[in-house]
Amino acid sequence: PGTVEGARRGGGVNAGRHDRHPMTVTLGELAVRFGCELRGDPSTPIDSVAALSQAGPRSVSFLANPKYVDHLKDTRAGAVILDAKSAPSSPVASLIVANPHATYARMATLLHPDPPLNPGVHATASIAADAHIDPSAEIGAHVCIGAGVRIGARCYIGPGTVIERGAVIGDDARFVAKAFIGRFVKFGARCIVQPGAVIGGDGFGFAPEKRTWVKVPQVGSVSIGDDVEIGANTTIDRGALDDTVIEEGVKIDNLIMIAHNVRIGAHSAIAAQSAIAGSSVIGKRCIMGGRSGLTGHITLCDNVVVLGTSFISHNITKP
Repeated sequence: PGTVEGARRGGGVNAGRHDRHPMTVTLGELAVRFGCELRGDPSTPIDSVAALSQAGPRSVSFLANPKYVDHLKDTRAGAVILDAKSAPSSPVASLIVANPHATYARMATLLHPDPPLNPGVHATASIAADAHIDPSAEIGAHVCIGAGVRIGARCYIGPGTVIERGAVIGDDARFVAKAFIGRFVKFGARCIVQPGAVIGGDGFGFAPEKRTWVKVPQVGSVSIGDDVEIGANTTIDRGALDDTVIEEGVKIDNLIMIAHNVRIGAHSAIAAQSAIAGSSVIGKRCIMGGRSGLTGHITLCDNVVVLGTSFISHNITKP
C-alpha cells in the first residue's frame, strides 16, 4: 500500500499542474515576516511582485542594482524593497533591509507559490514493480521509473522524465519535465531539475589502442546534495569509478557540461555554457561566469571567482 499502488489510490491521476494563484498580504505582514523596517501604511494590500517600471499599487518591487535607480523615482509600486541608503529616494512605501535582492526572492516565493501537487501516478506512467513512490508525490504523464527507485515525499516528477534503476530522489524534489536520471544517481532534498537535463549519463571515457578507442565502462554514479538546482539541457556525467559529486546548495545554470568525477563544493554557482573537464575539483562558494571552463584534474580552492569566458588550466590555491 505504501508503494506505487498506494500512490495511485492516494490521489487523483492528473497530467498537469494548476496555474499559480497569487495570494494577498499587507505591507505590515511582509515587514514582520521578513524582518524589514517599514516606512508606509502597514494596511496596504500586496498581491504580486513586479519590476520598478511596471509595478502597480498592489505590487512590491525592489532596488538592488544602482543601475536601475533612475526607475525608482517614477515607480508606482505599492512598496519597494531597498537598503537604508536608497530609502530617502523612494517616492512610495519602503521595506528597508540589508539585502534587498534576497528579501525580494523570499517575498516573491510567498506571493507566487508553486501550484499544489496532485498526488498520484498518471495512467501513462511506467513504474517498475519494486519502485517505492511516496503517496504524497505526483508522477506525471509518460514518466518511466526503473527497478528499485525510491522517490520521497511531496516530489513532482514531470512529464516524460526517465529515472533509471536504483536512483534515489529526496523529499520535495521537482523535476519539471523530460529529465534523464541515470542508474543509482542520488538526490538530496528540495532539488530542482529543469527540462532536458541529463544526470548520470556515461562520462567520456575511452582508452587508446592501436589508433582506435576502447570504451571504458562508467561504473560510478552521481551524488547530489540538498537544495541543488540544475538548469535546462545541462549534463552531469556519472563517474568512471567513484561518483561525480555536487554538494549541497550548488546552483547550475542551463547548457553546462560537468564531466565524470568532478566535485563541486557547497553553494558554488556556475553560469550558462561553462564546461568542467573530468576529475576537476571546485571548492565551496565559487562562482564561474558564463562560458568559462576548466581543464581536467585541477583544483580551485574555496571562494574563487572565474569571470565569464575565462579558461583555467592550472590549480588556484588562494581565494
